Amino acid sequence: MRRAGGAGSRGGPLRLSRTLPRMITPSGEALVRDHTVYSCVMGSRAFGLATDGSDTDRRGVFLAPTPLFWRFDKPPAHVEGPADEQFSWELERFCELALRANPNVLECLHSPLVERADATGRELLSLRGAFLSRQAHGTFVRYALGQRRKLDADVRQHGAPRWKHAMHLLRLLAGCRDLLRTGGLTVEVGAAREELLAVKRGEVPWPEVERRMARLAEENDAAAAASPLPAEPDRARIEDFLIRTRRASALAASPPAGGSAG
Repeated sequence: MRRAGGAGSRGGPLRLSRTLPRMITPSGEALVRDHTVYSCVMGSRAFGLATDGSDTDRRGVFLAPTPLFWRFDKPPAHVEGPADEQFSWELERFCELALRANPNVLECLHSPLVERADATGRELLSLRGAFLSRQAHGTFVRYALGQRRKLDADVRQHGAPRWKHAMHLLRLLAGCRDLLRTGGLTVEVGAAREELLAVKRGEVPWPEVERRMARLAEENDAAAAASPLPAEPDRARIEDFLIRTRRASALAASPPAGGSAG
């Protein structure tokens, strides 16, 4: 009599294990090279604040093959490089951060300088609005306050702030204010370029920069109170996207139905 479910029986655990592809865990560099679904340029070039000598900062999202998550050694949540000024997140980590209204990640989704977007990347971009909520008020302003404390420390220790950081703090606060007012995130600074670059060059006195920061913080508070954005992001919609994407990756890695089990 044949034992049901035994280790060597047909349909038992050994047969199941043979249907899984044997995968060599790729390096972070290989994951970025071979599995990037979305990449863009960020930093001063995306903000419209580039000058001679500005770096080109690249950000991206890669989709680690689903079978890699079935191992003890999981794929990395993010990868630095392989190029200079390049940073990429694994799709799930990217979505987690975007759902928390992380300023850097949300801005990455709205870069005007997209370099690559495959079918998964295009769907991710189509979901940009699902990540946006009034939670941005807390995360953007909290991040700005942290930067402000660093600037104050610079003034105490060195007599002046790091002007580039002061410029970006003003940019961030203005961007969040406009997001809360309109429900849409715009990365480019547009007509504010010259005013912001004057701050970067140290041409605006620090007390005036402080006044602008205080005014923008107040405008953020007022905009949050009347914002058209929902209170929370559409987590269910993003989760559905992630599950479908993981499932498709798993199916793509599986051998054809009816193929040899070994």
